[in-house]
Amino acid sequence: MTAKHDAIAAASPWVRRFAAAIPKDGVVLDLACGSGRHTALLASLGHQLMAVDQDISALELLQSATVQIQKLDLEGSDWPLLGRQFSGIVVTNYLYRPFLEELPKMLVEGGVLIYETFADGNAVFGKPSNPNFLLNPGELLALAQRSGLKVIAYEDIYLDQPKPAMVQRICAVKGHLKGCIPLQFVG
Repeated sequence: MTAKHDAIAAASPWVRRFAAAIPKDGVVLDLACGSGRHTALLASLGHQLMAVDQDISALELLQSATVQIQKLDLEGSDWPLLGRQFSGIVVTNYLYRPFLEELPKMLVEGGVLIYETFADGNAVFGKPSNPNFLLNPGELLALAQRSGLKVIAYEDIYLDQPKPAMVQRICAVKGHLKGCIPLQFVG
């Protein structure tokens, strides 16, 4: 197996489920992309991407004509992506509240936000346990409501895979969804 294939296989089931909702006529932002598992998935689906993180050392193999990789300080005093527009934004296992409100503003009409990270109650299972890195109950729903995003799906649940954790996740669109998301059952 290749590194790209391994990265795609490691993609979150939530992101995998809703990736098809992201319009293909723009650039997708993989924010705090880590090892690039979602960058690899979205590139394999034909998207143009901007993958950003403060450590991009694991992303060299993903650089291509369709994948732009940028080393950015996402927690500085200034938001480095101010004024940028994206057809989709994917964020997993990352929370930095000072710029959370910027994400919906960065979506084009029909753009999709897919966000999944640890939630209140996760301290029981280990790290992260600091409340600064855990979503409050309903926090992503409130963000969508304040921003005028239409919620496609939302969960605030316990997961046992890949490790026990409390997570909150949302898929929301600015305006109206340009395609359809097939009903999926996992069993």
